Amino acid sequence: MPTILFSAPYMIQSLERFKPVFEKHRIDLIVPEVRERLEEADLLAYAGRFDGAVCGDDRYTERVLKACAPRLKVISKWGTGIDSIDSEAAAHLGIKVARTPNAFTTAVADTIFGYLLAFARRQPWMDRAMKDGNWEKLPGKALSECMLGVIGVGNIGKAVARRARAFGMKVIGNDIIDIDHVFITESGIEMTSLEYLLSSSDFVSINCDLNPTSHHLINASTLAKMKPDAILINTARGPIVDEKALVEALQASRLAGAALDVFEMEPLPLDSPLLKMDNVMVAPHNANSSPAAWERVHWNTIRNLLEGLGMNSSDKQVRP
Repeated sequence: MPTILFSAPYMIQSLERFKPVFEKHRIDLIVPEVRERLEEADLLAYAGRFDGAVCGDDRYTERVLKACAPRLKVISKWGTGIDSIDSEAAAHLGIKVARTPNAFTTAVADTIFGYLLAFARRQPWMDRAMKDGNWEKLPGKALSECMLGVIGVGNIGKAVARRARAFGMKVIGNDIIDIDHVFITESGIEMTSLEYLLSSSDFVSINCDLNPTSHHLINASTLAKMKPDAILINTARGPIVDEKALVEALQASRLAGAALDVFEMEPLPLDSPLLKMDNVMVAPHNANSSPAAWERVHWNTIRNLLEGLGMNSSDKQVRP
């Protein structure tokens, strides 16, 4: 009878719905208390006690994986990104790592456009001023007057580019891999260097994966290349942006504003200067919010777990 460490926060809150599947397959669950993720020390406390894992952004480092092997057979990640898992170490130890590709493309792309429109049209700031008793008409601009730079032209980057074209924006992109020429023709995006993208864009949207090439990709040096009236949007992963350098650029007015759904440390510490800046919009890593997408990911995460354990996942009970 296999035992599963069940620590994906979005699934824990609906655990009663999934229990019949686990009972049918005679699977025992360990359900720890999780606020955002389990850190290395938290996971080490359970090492050797579980055969599979259903996780969120838990820190499955090499040290953790070695401590959990050989019993641990599969890690089923809720969502798309697996940067919190040492995939190379997992492969070496024979531990399968599964995820749901393209899980939240629509929701994240919509979130990015919400930020674009908010900064371009200034609605949150005018709303706040009105409620404070001030009748102040802040200058806005049409998105068709703006250039959007997309860093990382994967599924989400492509969805953002398509939306931008519908709004009449000029879109430029940068990626470390070649982008399909059919998409380039269809969307009108111009692939360019990172330096040109940063120096030319009114809005810069970060949509790349977190990996060794993208860690602190946005730092003091790259921020210095951006236009002082530009807006930085990050809905990808917090460590892609050097937060200290971003704060310094915003405080020195070398950057007009930022919209951040992700941070280097989550939850964002209450003493973060970002929480006190009027030109910064923040959200608690919530760009993936979508009932339909969540439902699909819930059940796909369970299917991936069962398949990783060598169990039958084709019955109707594990279909959304």
